[in-house]
Amino acid sequence: MDSIANMLTIIRNAQMARRAKVAVPYSAMNLLLVKILQKEGFVGQYEKSGKKLNKNIEIVLKYDSEGKPAMSSIKRISKPSRRVYRKILELKPVKQGYGAAIVSTPKGVLSDSEARKLKVGGEVICEVW
Repeated sequence: MDSIANMLTIIRNAQMARRAKVAVPYSAMNLLLVKILQKEGFVGQYEKSGKKLNKNIEIVLKYDSEGKPAMSSIKRISKPSRRVYRKILELKPVKQGYGAAIVSTPKGVLSDSEARKLKVGGEVICEVW
């Protein structure tokens, strides 16, 4: 099972159900993705909880004043069966700059805007808008 796709599906389903909080399984990669989602303004605060085998990341989901989710869609791009890599010139803004792509680069896991600033490409993990 793909843990990144699992986390994205849990977040997507929780937002459709208008949940305030969601708990996703802990992994180092999931934590990095949540940090980037928070930095880009798609989710609120997050917190690690649990011990050893039962570790979770509790995420506060963001909604606007009308109750619409902060992210309307979150999509896995690079999958274990089909990896998607993009060069720096191929990293275009998602939804004309209203969204973000999360890219795994040689300089770490970054948002697409940070990757363009550092002039690095890499594996596109997911897109959020």
